[in-house]
This record gives sequence, structure tokens and C-alpha cells, in this order.
Amino acid sequence: MSTQRYYQRNAQQFFESTVAVDMAEILDRFTALLPVHGAVLDAGCGSGRDAKAFAEQGFQVEAFDASPELAELASQHSGLAVKVMRFQELDVSARYDGIWCCASLLHVPRAELPEVFRRLGKALKAGGVLYASFKYGQGEREDNGRVFTDMREGEIAGMLREIEGDELRVMQEWMSEDRRRERNDRWVNVLVGKTESRVSDI
Repeated sequence: MSTQRYYQRNAQQFFESTVAVDMAEILDRFTALLPVHGAVLDAGCGSGRDAKAFAEQGFQVEAFDASPELAELASQHSGLAVKVMRFQELDVSARYDGIWCCASLLHVPRAELPEVFRRLGKALKAGGVLYASFKYGQGEREDNGRVFTDMREGEIAGMLREIEGDELRVMQEWMSEDRRRERNDRWVNVLVGKTESRVSDI
């Protein structure tokens, strides 16, 4: 995978370029919807910047990244044990109050995203919240050795409606500018809620 090779070769540079990015505004939107000391998964945690912030706020944090090199750097930075894992390997039920996918799902191929969202939904507790961000655009592309799946407004909501038995619904969607000064990317952000399960009387 070209994306995997990119992070293998550029882990330290990526860490240094992202670890100090100020995500407080979006973090606050997300954590406002979580219970105090709730369980949070930082999925595709990159530098470990946000996992560290969640832990400092008193949340019970787990984190993973597909890149062994980044997982090691994230563990050193956050003080947390960071697993090496891909989204497609996530297989837990009703474990987390919140799942944070900041600029990480954008490396999942478009055809695999519905199944990944299904896995993320399964991992959320009823009433739980998922945050995800994608670069604004359409389709899949390769840029400097990494593969990206871009999104437009409303596209994630439409995808979630297509997932059989899906309990995920977009609660908020907004556009934002890149928080790194040298970048001019636009981002699609979503907060997705898991509805309470409907259990029929038998």
C-alpha cells in the first residue's frame, strides 16, 4: 500500500507537522456530547495529539493507528498504549461512548467505507458519538504517495443511509479550513450519533 509506505518513510516528519495543531474547537464540540470520564477511541490516531488531550480531560482512552512507526511515536507522546491496527480489523461491540476519526478515515478506499462505518457503529454504545473528517472533494485520488477518499457535503449522510440495519445518523456537518498555516485544504466534518436500539416485544 502506497499510503502505508508513505507513513513508514515520513512518520517523524508527519508527527512534527501535526502534533501541535490546535484542534480545541472541534474537540470541544465532540466532548460536549460525551459523558464525564466516558470511553473514547482515537481511531487512526496519528501523532497521538488528540488521544493525549482526551486523557488529560479525564476520558478513558484507547488508540490505534495502521502505521507501526506512527503508533510508536503516538505512544511516546501520549503515554498510552497505541495498538497497530486498521479500521477493517476493528471488531468490538458497544464499547465506546465516542470514537474520534480525525483525518484518518480519508485513507480508507471508498468501496470499503460502508463496512468500516458499520464496524465503527457496532463499537459505539447506544447514544454514542463519532467524529470524522475528510478533505473536500469527490472520489479517490493519490497525492504525494498517499491515497485519499474525498467527500462532499451530504455524502456521508447518504452513505450511512445505505448501510443495512444502520443506526448511525449525521447530527452535525460543517466545513472548515485546514488548521496548518502552510495548507489551504478545506475539510468536511461530521458528528454522527448512534440511535438507541429498537427492541421489539416478543
